[in-house]
Amino acid sequence: MKKRLADNKSQILKTYYYGKQTIDSRDIKNVVDVLPSQFITQGPVSKQFEKALCDYFGSAYSSVVANGTAGLHMIALGLGWKKGDIIITSPITFLASANCAIFVGATVDFADINEKTYTLDPVKLEARLKYYAERNIKVRAVVAVDFAGHPCDWESLLKLKKKFGFELVNDFCHAPGAEYKKDLHYAVKYADAANLSFHPVKHITTGEGGAILTNNEALDKRIKILRTHGMTKDETTLEKNDGPWYYEMHEVGFNYRITDFQCALGISQLKKLSRFLKKRREIAEYYDNFFRGDKRFIIPQTARYAKHAYHLYPLQIKFDKLKVDKNIYYERLKQLGVVFQVHYIPVHLQPYYRKNFGFKKGDYPVAEKFYEREISLPLYPELNKNDLKKITRAVVKALEIK
Repeated sequence: MKKRLADNKSQILKTYYYGKQTIDSRDIKNVVDVLPSQFITQGPVSKQFEKALCDYFGSAYSSVVANGTAGLHMIALGLGWKKGDIIITSPITFLASANCAIFVGATVDFADINEKTYTLDPVKLEARLKYYAERNIKVRAVVAVDFAGHPCDWESLLKLKKKFGFELVNDFCHAPGAEYKKDLHYAVKYADAANLSFHPVKHITTGEGGAILTNNEALDKRIKILRTHGMTKDETTLEKNDGPWYYEMHEVGFNYRITDFQCALGISQLKKLSRFLKKRREIAEYYDNFFRGDKRFIIPQTARYAKHAYHLYPLQIKFDKLKVDKNIYYERLKQLGVVFQVHYIPVHLQPYYRKNFGFKKGDYPVAEKFYEREISLPLYPELNKNDLKKITRAVVKALEIK
């Protein structure tokens, strides 16, 4: 009897957050196996993880780094962005997609999102590119975000790249395993570089960590030097050579390395990515079926060209039409055991960007409306049908509480 009461209590107190890692005994064993080895950082397992990433995502090269933000910084440095360069990205993204330009002294601008895919809208991007072209200003790069796991319209972006001559970066952190026109390897097919994050809420995790995928050998070589303080032992570039211990620094780099035991976890996790994706898509389908047809909600749509990876399930609730305060709704839903997150506060409305670049409310209306309505529902492989029933019922009940 006591055990039954304890079980019931634990069910009542169970809280669902929008994301979490899925770690099993095999993951733990892979990590533990590395710990007694000679190299727990800068060793062979890091290279094995890089090869596994290349094999899975179809890139010629990959560089593992400390986190996704470090990856974007390395891409910015590797491509040579500098003061005066203009980098355009989406306003609906994590701060790092824009901040990576600030890190190197470049200038950030935005183009609004498509109201159906929530990714960078090629039509609005072209309008912004024309604005600069008419003023004889060249845009250096576009950072396009595969938001929530939905691929951007990459063919349209590539056409704009060829027309206006900018570099194209895929912020791929939400979309490992997504497909564009039935192509799992699309990320480096269209972009000069693609960036991954292995934060615990992502599809696979190394705790913290990230990776840069590219088909550009020179870019990969430069990134690998920059991630390790700018040090090189490449005999073709050394000014002199005192011996096998000798290295030189030709430019300032960073300590953006990742450990071998983290990479051991990454290798183990990558082997399960297909299974994780299948489960995420099943959860998204459950949400779709539950909320479809209820006019209070807008479910995420998937373009014909895309196979969604569902890092997030961005449900829009028409708070403005229902006259429900989003803050009050958050507290109601939290009391029912569901803690949603909002992805994202539009970057251009952050105080730093308003004060330093002059952005203001109303600049990107689709992104701003999306932010007002969006909540990210719990989405991770451990959720079962009973969990999903509780979550969906709570989402509705919290709207109806008077």
